Amino acid sequence: QVHLVESGGASVQAGGSHRLSCVASGYTYEIYACMGWFRQAPGEGREGVALIYAGDSSTYYSDSVKGRFTISQNSAKNTVSLQMNSLKPEDTATYYCARSISICGGLIDMSRYYWGQGTQVTVSS
Repeated sequence: QVHLVESGGASVQAGGSHRLSCVASGYTYEIYACMGWFRQAPGEGREGVALIYAGDSSTYYSDSVKGRFTISQNSAKNTVSLQMNSLKPEDTATYYCARSISICGGLIDMSRYYWGQGTQVTVSS
């Protein structure tokens, strides 16, 4: 059974930086699998934020975080981090770590992922 554990949720000031981490276990490595971060603000739907492919570590970002957030993974491909810089109040959300069930589902097809329990990030102005 795939298990994802996020850490690093916090309250931060606008303009600041913060880092989230997620450790995955119980999965089978696939070259076209990916891990990523999604977020959900109160009253909003869940949106994809950033993805990284297991095979070649290529990364993808939503337009809302491009240039501010950086996703990375360790050499064992079981831990993914999200470095968040220049945080804005609109980044406030519950952030969910995800790992694709098989082939990566991109930032849109959320039916193709295992999910962590979520961690809260609050950005105050």
